[in-house]
Parts: sequence; structure tokens; C-alpha cells
Amino acid sequence: MRASGNSWAPLAGFALASSGNQMAWLVFAPVTTGAAAHFHVPISSVGLLSEMFPLAYIVLAMPAGRALDRSLKGWLGAGAALSAIGTLVRLGGMSSAGFGWILAGQALVAASQPLMLNSITMLARRYLREQDRPTGIAVCSGGTFAGFVLAFLTAALLGPGRAGLVLLVGAAYAVAGSAVLVVALWRSPLPFPGDVARAPDGAQVRRLLADPVMRGLVAFVFVGFGVFVSLTTWAQPLLQPAGVTAAVADTILISMVLAGAVSSAVFPPIVARRGWQLPALVVGGVTTVAACTVLALVPGVVDAGVSLSFVGLLLLPGLPVMLEVAERRCGHEAAAGAGLLWLAGNAGGIAVAVVAGLLQSSPDWAFTVLAAVVLLAVPVATRLRGMLTEVDVPAVEPVRVEE
Repeated sequence: MRASGNSWAPLAGFALASSGNQMAWLVFAPVTTGAAAHFHVPISSVGLLSEMFPLAYIVLAMPAGRALDRSLKGWLGAGAALSAIGTLVRLGGMSSAGFGWILAGQALVAASQPLMLNSITMLARRYLREQDRPTGIAVCSGGTFAGFVLAFLTAALLGPGRAGLVLLVGAAYAVAGSAVLVVALWRSPLPFPGDVARAPDGAQVRRLLADPVMRGLVAFVFVGFGVFVSLTTWAQPLLQPAGVTAAVADTILISMVLAGAVSSAVFPPIVARRGWQLPALVVGGVTTVAACTVLALVPGVVDAGVSLSFVGLLLLPGLPVMLEVAERRCGHEAAAGAGLLWLAGNAGGIAVAVVAGLLQSSPDWAFTVLAAVVLLAVPVATRLRGMLTEVDVPAVEPVRVEE
């Protein structure tokens, strides 16, 4: 899988491994109540299985980005291995009395996630020519979001007597994907070794945030990803008063995530080639405002299905678009820049989801607040006009790294 100086095998392996990592993250989220009954634990304990991922990311994001800047192959391989080990540890929870094994395995997978996600832009930078990097970032992002779809589909099997099957399928998929990635990294030379910066984490953050484009991207991803996480987390209970059953809500969420996974793999390269970064972000934001407004005023099966599908289709591709811009803006600090964006997204996922969760008893107000939050972020994107297509590499002394 190598042509014209590119090496696509590590990116294909990453798409598989990352989808397994994300699948492990969200597989219990759509069936929190059923999982709590199966494992004989409080609902809050099952919720912790998903919540520990953004919490772990906030703590480990920048150290992971710095580690990847120093040794992409070594630390990404370690992250893939840790993710696979975590899913194997979860097999100890195949019985209804094994929740402790589930918790331990999830903790290991959560610790691996920053190493996986932070490597997306660096993989494209190290293995692909400049003109092909938007496509590489889209492939990696699409694989990551495909894990969301797999999680919701696999969760449909979860229930008394079937939890073991879900864990086995998840472990087999994660181990296979991680193995493909590790082999691809081991066998593929680095066509473009690149440089990394010598700077402490705090200096990296200050330098990256000194760029107005990076500040704008951080703000937009905080809101956009935060609202997306809130919708995947709370759409089911928020739509229930409107007569949308749990099964139908799960189908709608699968449609939303599937649309986002496909569009994240297809749209970003086109956006990058034509310089449509700003319109893409604005359209995604405006669409989300309109969708949440519709759900606040006239919630229902058809309205929810159409609205949330458009949210997935047009909002989710904004993340790989912003990662591609960050890759060019941050240059040899691409992994740190990607880590900063993922950090903002996970922080937004916690903050916005908490607000939406507090408004469960008033779905109209919950959707109104989500619409208002995104509406406030749209002007942030418009202020980036004229800057999104510029290349602005931080002026620091690089250190040559050969892997």
C-alpha cells in the first residue's frame, strides 16, 4: 500500500485499531439501564464506564501529544497494545458478578485513547505527501467515528446472557485491529520523518494558543463536539416524552453517527482542496442550531430522525476539517496541536453534557440550550475568515527525529 512516496498501511491500521478503541468506549452508553441490571450495580456505576474516557483524556492529552512527537511508532504502538489488553481484561466480566473486571479493562482502554487520538495528524504528516494529508486525516477520523457506529450496533445485543458475547466481539475486533496497526508501523518506514519541537508542555500550550486560528478552533471544537456528545448521551431520555421509544431513539442515533462517519471520510479532503473550511464549519454549526430548535419545538420520530441525521452529516466532519487545519498551522508540533483540539472537545463533552443532563426533565429547554450554545460559537468561526487556509508553523528550534 505504498505509492509515490506515501505509505498508507499505518493509516489503514489506525482506522481499524481506533474504531475498536472507540467501540470499547461507548458500547455500554446506549444500554446503561440494562447493563446496570445485568451487573447488579447502580446506573451511575455503568455511566462511569463512559465518563472515565473524557476525564482520562483531559489528564493525559498533552503528555500523550508530547510523547507522540518524540516517538510516533513507539507510543502509538503502545497505545494500540494497551487498548487491546484492556478489552481482554474486560472478558473477566463475562459473568454478572464481574463488574470489577469491566471497570479495570475500561480504565486501561481509557488510558490508551489519548495516544490513539492524538496521533491522527502526525500519522498523516509522517506517512503522506502534503497534498494527500487531508485524505489521510479523513480516513483516520472516519475510522474513529466508525467505532461509534459499531458501539451502538453491538450494544443492541447487550442484555442478560448476551453481555459475554458483546465483550468477546469487542475484544476480538480490538485485538485484530491493534495487531494490524502494530505490524503496519513495524514494517513501514517513515517517508517523511519530520521534526519535533523541544519545549515543555506548558510552553507548547501557550505557544499554540497564541495563534488566533488555534484559539478559534479550540472554542469551536469545545462547543461542536460537546453538543454532539450531549446528543449521543441524552437524546434517548430527552425524546422519550415525545413518544420516541428507546429502540427507535437508538436507531436514530445510529443513523446520526453513521452519517457522520461516512461524511467525515468523504467531505474533508474536498473541503481542503477547495478551501471551504470556513463554510463547512458555519454550515455544520447552523444546521445543528436548526436541528436542536426543531427538537425543542416539535419533537417526534420523523423530526428527530431527519434533524439528527443532518447533525451527523454536517457537524461531525468539522472535526477532521479542524484537525487538518491544525496539522498545517502547528507544523512539527502537529501531535500537540491535535491533542489540544481533542482536549477541548472532551472538555466540551463533559461540560455541555452535564448541562443537558440537568435539564432531562425539560427536554424543550435542554434542546434550546444546546441550540443557543452552538449559536454562540458560529461567530467564532466567521472571525477566522481569511486565516483558515494559511500555514503558520511555530517558530521554535526543531529536533530531528529518526524512527
